[in-house]
Amino acid sequence: MRALQKLAPNAPALMILFAPADTARAGSPAQETGPVMEVVTFRLAPGVTDDSFLALARATEAPLRARPGLQSRILTRNPDGQWADHVLWSSLHEAMASADVMMTEPAFAPFMAAIDGVSITMRHDPIRWQMD
Repeated sequence: MRALQKLAPNAPALMILFAPADTARAGSPAQETGPVMEVVTFRLAPGVTDDSFLALARATEAPLRARPGLQSRILTRNPDGQWADHVLWSSLHEAMASADVMMTEPAFAPFMAAIDGVSITMRHDPIRWQMD
């Protein structure tokens, strides 16, 4: 938690943002071996432009790619300004372990600081079907 406060003092601790169901599912053998989609929705902090935010997101690419279990990442923005970060992980276990590591990763500090912390929601949805 202290690491997150140093990286993004305006954002609440991400562990609080994990849905309670994520913690319950973490012990499920089926879930630990199946892929999950991490979906984080948020708004940008006041004064942060879309272009500057995308540059900050790109700066997180290398450390995120180095994490075991990462399959893909997509950032979307709807017309009313709400963003969604969709990260496909090979398992909930790898997603949760990576969240802990990424909060101490210096490349994530500016990215997290650009997000309005009170607007963040996070969930991990098991993949039930995927089309290639």
